[in-house]
Amino acid sequence: MLETRFWEKKSLDELNREEWEALCDGCGRCCLIKIEDEDSGDLFYTNVVCEYHDSKDCRCTAYQQRCVLVADCIEVTPAVASDEKWLPDTCAYRLLAEGRPLFDWHPLISGDAESIHRAGISVRDKVISEEYVHPDELPQHLVHWID
Repeated sequence: MLETRFWEKKSLDELNREEWEALCDGCGRCCLIKIEDEDSGDLFYTNVVCEYHDSKDCRCTAYQQRCVLVADCIEVTPAVASDEKWLPDTCAYRLLAEGRPLFDWHPLISGDAESIHRAGISVRDKVISEEYVHPDELPQHLVHWID
């Protein structure tokens, strides 16, 4: 059983596993394949997701093995949430790391797992699996609905 509003009482480092996992809003944005401009370092999101992403549920189908199966999959940790700017600015981990509150549509606030999808924040119905996109075609799949 989760403590009421635990994220307001604890730092990211203090969360137990259940609390940590509950912070994920299920948007699926972290699973989008990103392209980095080698010259500027700017990061661009595509509408292409990892082959293990379930685009209906916006969750990883191989969550426990994701970092083994996908060489460049990065596990989100408190350090990643604090230091990495590739996490979307709507991400609960990033928000809390930056001292900001969760949005009203976050399932922990709304009490409804579907609220993320109704708010249009999730990638549901907006993505294509990397299985169908050649890596050279990624620039053709840039999106502008993130951040």
